[in-house]
Amino acid sequence: MLAAAALLFVAAQPALAVEPDEILADSALEARARDISGGLRCLVCQNQSIDDSNAPLARDLRLLVRERLKAGDSDSETREFVVARYGEFVLLRPPFAWRTLILWGAPFLALLAAGYMIWLGLSRRQPVDTPQALSPEEERELEELLDGAGDAVLDGRLAAGRGGRSGSGERSAGDGGSG
Repeated sequence: MLAAAALLFVAAQPALAVEPDEILADSALEARARDISGGLRCLVCQNQSIDDSNAPLARDLRLLVRERLKAGDSDSETREFVVARYGEFVLLRPPFAWRTLILWGAPFLALLAAGYMIWLGLSRRQPVDTPQALSPEEERELEELLDGAGDAVLDGRLAAGRGGRSGSGERSAGDGGSG
């Protein structure tokens, strides 16, 4: 039971693709490298950070980040170096700037467009017709049907070819309510 719980705990942890030979001896530098590489996109996978990706290019980027940190670059200098080399697409969280305005605004525009389409669809709906009251003739026919004398009335209608009404007194769509 304890082994199963330990296995479940290990399986629930995020899978990092950082290999043992990439890990820096200095734990402070390694923590900085993990922080930086966690915010960089794998250019092969495109939906994973380079920390999570097993792609060879992601490994190269992880090593590049660690080399820059060992050379004495700050976190921002290391990020700027990678962005200068690969473009802003490499950032998992691109900065809010005029160049990325459509990227940040597109979800809100889509939400507004969906709301407008819903409003437009609802405003163009036709009102539902309310059922009209039965005419005195229809009420009389209904009473005859319910009293058991309606068999003759119903048979007479079917024989005459009207057939537009059912035995339950409901009107068909083409009847229009006239007797």
